[in-house]
Amino acid sequence: MKKDKALKGYLTKTIVIVVVCVILLIILMPYIWMLLTSFKSTSEIMKNPGKIIPIDWTLSGYNKVLTQSPFFMWLKNSIIVTASVTVIVLFTSSITGYIFAKYQFKAKEFLFWIVLVTMMVPFTVTMIPNFLLINELGLHNTLGALIVPMMVSGFGIFLCRSFCEDIPDSLCEAAKIDGAGDFYIYWRIILPNLGPCLGALAIFTFLESWNEYLRPLIMLEKMENMTLPVALSYFTNQHYNDYSSIMAAAALIMIPVTVVFLLLQKYFIKGIAITGMK
Repeated sequence: MKKDKALKGYLTKTIVIVVVCVILLIILMPYIWMLLTSFKSTSEIMKNPGKIIPIDWTLSGYNKVLTQSPFFMWLKNSIIVTASVTVIVLFTSSITGYIFAKYQFKAKEFLFWIVLVTMMVPFTVTMIPNFLLINELGLHNTLGALIVPMMVSGFGIFLCRSFCEDIPDSLCEAAKIDGAGDFYIYWRIILPNLGPCLGALAIFTFLESWNEYLRPLIMLEKMENMTLPVALSYFTNQHYNDYSSIMAAAALIMIPVTVVFLLLQKYFIKGIAITGMK
């Protein structure tokens, strides 16, 4: 009887692992195809479109992207915008979420409701007002046009408030008795307890900012100010039939996102798990 139960448990685990591996392969297949295609020449891609693994491995696509286009300038722009937005959003979301969770003031629930409403308004609705405001501020065609409108995240405030509510009030009260100020409590008590939340929020914000296409397309005109998603579109138009270079450019754009996810995956998974339990 025990052997039958053990065998059933083993078979169940095996089936689950196989199913998960198949699903994972389906999810990763486009990325694997893109990566392997980037090591083919354009002629090989045209001659053998159904063959995934390259016959003759080549770096000609990467060489063309890195030497015949201002790729590193576009990369620098994307890093500046994405890093700035991510850091600012983590700060504004955590401190605002802390205020909404631990402070009592008039119209608190109404203001938080307004924050939630902003999550339901698509960018296409606010696209023209955003452009007019940025133009009035003199930020049009600068990287600031991509940073300023993204400095506050309604989702980030909502997420941080949920986590802050679980931090015992007694910790904050004890710190106040010991003479700690409001910002000291936020910096030394609240932030260390928001690790999983901030990790998940950092990934979401990084991905959103890194992959942003419509906003840079509207706000930027000069080629030297382009970020990678817009630059990829520009590069594709310039090299319409050069599939090797297009795949190489797409693969290079994916590297920073992959690195960030691998570095923060522990906090991301923990944050999602805790959010699901809530």
